[in-house]
Amino acid sequence: MHDLEPSDIHRLNAALGWLGLHSLADARAELEALGPALQSHPAVLEVRWLLLVQEQNWADALAVAEREVAAAPDQPEGWLHRAYALRRAPGGGLTPAWDALRPAADKFPGEAVIAFNLACYACQMHHPEDARLWLQRAIKTGGRDAIKKMALADEDLKPLWPEIEGL
Repeated sequence: MHDLEPSDIHRLNAALGWLGLHSLADARAELEALGPALQSHPAVLEVRWLLLVQEQNWADALAVAEREVAAAPDQPEGWLHRAYALRRAPGGGLTPAWDALRPAADKFPGEAVIAFNLACYACQMHHPEDARLWLQRAIKTGGRDAIKKMALADEDLKPLWPEIEGL
């Protein structure tokens, strides 16, 4: 965000604040006030994606995530957002989400959340061995305690909870 003006950063922070208060119209107004030139900035796209997720507007969230990946291909957030939205968007699902996120695991090998999400997708696609491998990769990069806590709170991994509890 170092390339944004202080007033733009203020608007983004205000939009995030409104999202935290579940005032979606106010968050949208802050984003719209940023002007056309900033609408493709990765930070603006990220906040817009968060707004669309709160609205459960998965088709538009997917479109924004695609723009995030295009605007900042070397940042993992867009890749994660795209897969998350793709899983829920009309015409999407687990397999397309997996296919969209899998290349990100090679591109960002140190990102535990990518491996964690792939573990979730694998588990839900009834590939427990793959899920275990991705979960181990997430633990290696994200730490056992943190990943274990996340895994035991994520319904996607429920079939593996007895194993995860023993980690």
